[in-house]
Amino acid sequence: MLNILKKENVFIITLSISIIFLVVFYLLSYFQLIQSDESLSFIGEASRWCERISAGVFREPINTLTNLGFMIAGLFILYTVSNESSFNDFSGLNKITILYGVTVVYLGPGSMMMHGTNTEWGGWADNLSMVMYIIIPWLYNLYRMSDWSINTFLNVYVLIVIFYAVMRGLFGHGMGIGLDLFGVSIGLWVISEFLYRFWSPSMRFISGFVGFLVMMIFGIFPSEVFENIDQYWWIIFFWLPGLLANKKPNRSRTYIWYFAGMTAYIAAWLIWLQGNLTINPNSEFCNPDSFIQAHGIWHLLTAISTIFFFYHYRSEKLA
Repeated sequence: MLNILKKENVFIITLSISIIFLVVFYLLSYFQLIQSDESLSFIGEASRWCERISAGVFREPINTLTNLGFMIAGLFILYTVSNESSFNDFSGLNKITILYGVTVVYLGPGSMMMHGTNTEWGGWADNLSMVMYIIIPWLYNLYRMSDWSINTFLNVYVLIVIFYAVMRGLFGHGMGIGLDLFGVSIGLWVISEFLYRFWSPSMRFISGFVGFLVMMIFGIFPSEVFENIDQYWWIIFFWLPGLLANKKPNRSRTYIWYFAGMTAYIAAWLIWLQGNLTINPNSEFCNPDSFIQAHGIWHLLTAISTIFFFYHYRSEKLA
């Protein structure tokens, strides 16, 4: 058994687990063993994500199946690193590449469990998968700009994931403290990328203000923030990268893949808005019976973005 569980077998192990998950998830869904009883009363109506709720195997068939994109993307990443020699921290088989690839794969099952079942626990699994992915880039950047070891990076990662999983499970969205860890992590990612590129003692402080630019891209302006500071108290985390990034990185990156990933993500987010009936109840792009669902496109585009970001970090080379 121990001979099987070697890092060299990570691709085939992840592929096997993925297939087993899909088979078990399908069977449990087919026999209606994991859908919520509450969702039965909404069958025939449009879900929050626009697709009509089905009495079939999956409550939202298209929004469920498009998550295969994440699984394919993650398996592609693991296959790539399993068949090459290492040339930096994001190449070859190591703790970081395995974590990144497996986490991308899990984005698929996490979201499937929400769209396929319309349950609270499915929503928890979905949010957990997103947080498990989004904290990797900014933690990796801090690892590259500090004295952290790889084990420190991994230990901090695991602690954050466990904390989020427990708090999200107990208190729901916001974890009972009004903190959207996924949203804040997008800001921390951009801030840490800015600091990685322009690191200096003064930039360690200035970088925190980049977070406000990120918020404005998503329609939240400083005036709103400071008028509702009790709601946006978490802006203090914008200075976390500058606080922890105590040394200039000794490597450079090619940013074409980063911007390609961000372009794909922002395009996906704009499409996501069109398929969210809570935010956009009168969206002209919402057709509950269409095979083309805005939320499904969001899944596919963000899956592609994870590959672009993978290539971004693989572009690192000694400065």
